[in-house]
Amino acid sequence: MIPTLYYCYDAYCGWCFGFSPVIRRIEEEFAGRMAFETLSGGMIPRTSAKPVSVIADFIRNGYKQVEELTGIRFGEDFLWHVRNPDLSDWYPHSEKAAVALCILKEYHPDKSIAFAAALQHALHYEGRDLTDDEAYRHLLPMFDIPETEFYEFLSSEEFIGRAHQEFSMVSQLRVNGFPAVLLQTGELSFQLMARGYTGFDTLYQRIEKGLAMMCGLQKS
Repeated sequence: MIPTLYYCYDAYCGWCFGFSPVIRRIEEEFAGRMAFETLSGGMIPRTSAKPVSVIADFIRNGYKQVEELTGIRFGEDFLWHVRNPDLSDWYPHSEKAAVALCILKEYHPDKSIAFAAALQHALHYEGRDLTDDEAYRHLLPMFDIPETEFYEFLSSEEFIGRAHQEFSMVSQLRVNGFPAVLLQTGELSFQLMARGYTGFDTLYQRIEKGLAMMCGLQKS
């Protein structure tokens, strides 16, 4: 069995934005030794979409902590919406970004971590509204995704269904916070590597230990 590392994230999760450089470096360091799968968690259901003003105070009070701990920087175009929520037209929800990730995986499943990071940069730095179809257009040539097909799939029941399947899988994995990283060590066995933001060195060591343990079990 080829080990698989599952990265459970949400495009709207600020801590996942801060964690993006860590998980991308992990992917580079362990390339060839394991497979990688990115799953969207559905942190903000579409049926629960509310004005950005509902979460603006939470973001304003927390984004500096993310910056200080992770070194990431939130962009002024994003922060404008949380500083001026009464002027913003944002109604954030996780579904459309999750559908976009499912479409990416249809073409390039090996680029899911990079695409997730690009979605987070588009939102948290560039201030693009990920509930708006146009927020994705600039990413399509970067990831070699046919534009016409992408926009057909973006509103299709098939790919919306795939996104909701990912939400269900994340729930079945008992992930209740993001980011989370799990190493699949058996057909139905998963080992938690990270819950919440985790630095590279710590995560690297945990994965190495998990792989060594998995190798020992296979030999026995």
